[in-house]
Amino acid sequence: MTNHKFTVTAARGMLPLLATELAEMGIKDTKQEQGNIRFMGSLEDAYRVCLWSRVAIRVLMPIAHFSAKTTDELYQGIHDLPWEDHIDAEGTTIAVDFNSFRSKIHHTQYGAQRVKDGIVDRFREQTGERPSVDLFQPDLRVNVYLKNNQAIVSIDLSGESLHKRGYRVANTAAPLKEHLAAAILLTAQWPRLAKQGWGLVDPMCGSGTILIEAAMIAADIAPGSHRDYFGFLYWKQHDKEAWQRLKVEAERRRHSGLARLPLITGGDGNPKAIEAAEDNIAEMGLSDRIKVEQRELLDWPAHAKSLPESGLIVCNPPYGERMGDVNELHYLYESLGNIVSQALPAWRTTMITDNEELGKFTGLTLFDSTPFDNGPIPCQVLCYRAPRPVSNRSQRAEIVEETLPVDFETETVIAEDLELSEHAEMFANRLKKNLKHLGKWARKNKIECYRLYDADLPDYAVAIDLYGDHVHVQEYAPPKSIDPEKALQRLNDVMQVIPQVLEVPTSHVALKLRQKQRGTQQYEAHGTQKKRFKVSEFDLEFWVNLTDYLDTGLFLDHRITRQMIAERASGKAFLNLFAYTGSATVYAAAGNAESTTTIDMSNTYLQWAEDNMALNGFTAEKHRYVRANCLEWLQEAQQAPEKYGLIFLDPPTFSNSSRMDGVFDIQRDHASLIQMTVNLLTKEGTLIFSTNRRDFKMDEKALSGLTIKDISRATLPKDFERNTKIHYCWLIQK
Repeated sequence: MTNHKFTVTAARGMLPLLATELAEMGIKDTKQEQGNIRFMGSLEDAYRVCLWSRVAIRVLMPIAHFSAKTTDELYQGIHDLPWEDHIDAEGTTIAVDFNSFRSKIHHTQYGAQRVKDGIVDRFREQTGERPSVDLFQPDLRVNVYLKNNQAIVSIDLSGESLHKRGYRVANTAAPLKEHLAAAILLTAQWPRLAKQGWGLVDPMCGSGTILIEAAMIAADIAPGSHRDYFGFLYWKQHDKEAWQRLKVEAERRRHSGLARLPLITGGDGNPKAIEAAEDNIAEMGLSDRIKVEQRELLDWPAHAKSLPESGLIVCNPPYGERMGDVNELHYLYESLGNIVSQALPAWRTTMITDNEELGKFTGLTLFDSTPFDNGPIPCQVLCYRAPRPVSNRSQRAEIVEETLPVDFETETVIAEDLELSEHAEMFANRLKKNLKHLGKWARKNKIECYRLYDADLPDYAVAIDLYGDHVHVQEYAPPKSIDPEKALQRLNDVMQVIPQVLEVPTSHVALKLRQKQRGTQQYEAHGTQKKRFKVSEFDLEFWVNLTDYLDTGLFLDHRITRQMIAERASGKAFLNLFAYTGSATVYAAAGNAESTTTIDMSNTYLQWAEDNMALNGFTAEKHRYVRANCLEWLQEAQQAPEKYGLIFLDPPTFSNSSRMDGVFDIQRDHASLIQMTVNLLTKEGTLIFSTNRRDFKMDEKALSGLTIKDISRATLPKDFERNTKIHYCWLIQK
């Protein structure tokens, strides 16, 4: 892969944010200069910046550097460059941006004219044809920067300023530019707060820019995904395959990220502003995710109960420079501060203003101030602490069944009937057929969570699980031989059909890409919103979370195995190793186990297990929870007197967790693991051992002294009959 030099420009104050973005994109070879960051990388790296940077203005690719003290030298230097490598002469368009700094050529318009002449004359001499000029969206935009009489000639890969996202179809007075709105949100730490499930309110939302940018950040939507124009699209050296890969990746991330979107809402006293905001939100496809209403600032306290306890208020109040009377604005700032202190005390506040003194009227505690320019106006972004922040412990206790705020219940959007392709119709029909067949079975057996679809049709390689009125979708990674755009179209079909057929809100559909997992990846966090809700299974209840982790907290394929545990647990001490969220422990307790011991290395999952037990009324001291490395605990337990009548052992297939010494591999290590576990059984005790490694082979020779019965088929639920290798399971006794 060929590397090139690139220059990314940004507005005043935004270079640190841009540097962070580039690092997060994996771009390492960078150098920060006045107003820009240079880096070495591939075209795909440059395209990624165009697509994903929220604060960059332009991405330039330098192609030449020469001395130009006079306009003739400038013309000749441009004329000598091989422009035929970049664009054809006939039927194409160009534009030129020219800037000069401490150079003899200081007339920028004339400089641009000479650059254009040099390009056009070269084509005329070679072909007799010439490209036309298009100042707005040319096929090739050329950027020339003359500094100390040295010309740097670049191809503008962005084509036009990257702040133009493509969703602004309506405006209001003094609108905030998109990249500035994003910079304000990044400065306010919104990406981290959104992952924690904080809400966001813009009480002076204008045309909705802050709200839309906030949603795009929280939902992992590429800021350039709605643009239909970039400067590289008609460039002769354009890498179409790299751009296709990036677009497909961005669309997948969007589908997945929308399920994790927290509450985002706004208001404005001006009805025309609300109309503009609604139009822009609709253009971005977020009408069912962002709510705006005509609402005066002083009306917000009446709606505080419908908002999350913790959140972020972000706004762009009038400055007095373009809107409002600066002598009267202190009342507005004072009102905002009173609203936060009295009605939303656990909410942070961030605003942009050209007069930092006005911020003092809020009475809030300032913890950060960052300079940015709003157009020609030098401004400060002021970030204020929450008057009475919620403690972590209080927030943890608040994790309750997910509900929509009162104001939003009537706005729940279910997809309307849309025109489907022939393939999508086939998928929809299969989903309807499965729902009719499995739905009846599930209701009869008091099962609220089940697998509805598992790659039944080869073109639609997804697994779809129902959790009450929520849907968990896992896309199996498509083979490299599959056209990525075709795979993406199939995924788009899936995400369009599911809300229609299942009649659920689009916000209740969570998408994840399932690939081969190693170690504890299956348990790693995707977010930290703690958006969990209750589901039932055979009259027992469990907390599940469809958005924060790859798995949901309840392994549906172990439904029969859990029943088996309940049937065998009566009067026995039960041990649950690698317990995850403790669903097996709940079944053991429901089966009247004498005691339960639940062991896992993760505090998060151990607490989840305890919450599941409490949800079903099992809170007695006989139920113990131990945070430990299960392998180390087993080794130490070999000398302990405690024995167990029933043990459930469902270890990960592979683990190199930083909290474990060495590497664990279930195929290599299962014999010693099982033997250590069996040593803890009572004389008549039973071990239920399970693994989901598809190529697993039980080493019965190494375990020849034990009684081993394969119950894999007997523990395969009806909804997993198509996937016989979902897990393997054995009963093992001394």
